[in-house]
Amino acid sequence: MEPGPREALAAELAEYDSLVEVGIGRRTGVAGALAARGRRITATDVHPREVPDGVAFVLDDVTDPDPSVYANAGAIYALNCPPELHRPIRDLARRVDADFLFTTLGGDGPAIPVSRRTLPAETLFVAER
Repeated sequence: MEPGPREALAAELAEYDSLVEVGIGRRTGVAGALAARGRRITATDVHPREVPDGVAFVLDDVTDPDPSVYANAGAIYALNCPPELHRPIRDLARRVDADFLFTTLGGDGPAIPVSRRTLPAETLFVAER
């Protein structure tokens, strides 16, 4: 049986030891799955959020980020990331030498140059460095 979208995303992202999820909102499944796999995971949002055990939370806005939150990440990722945040997050990832991976909302395409990884029920975009 094929893994579901959350498991497929977690499997792809698990290649990184340390990650930051931008804009976790109430969708905590991927972060929780990564923590369960032993990855160091920090979640950020512009609003306080509850996160699973093993996931650190930091209040931060990627349009005016605290770079220290992202400094040790191998990857920064965002799920259902709106196009207006693609460039700011990509620029932040470049500053801290991390990869930027993201999914978009249904009809939105990437607003920056990317490569694509096709997953079950999802496309994971990988920003060009």
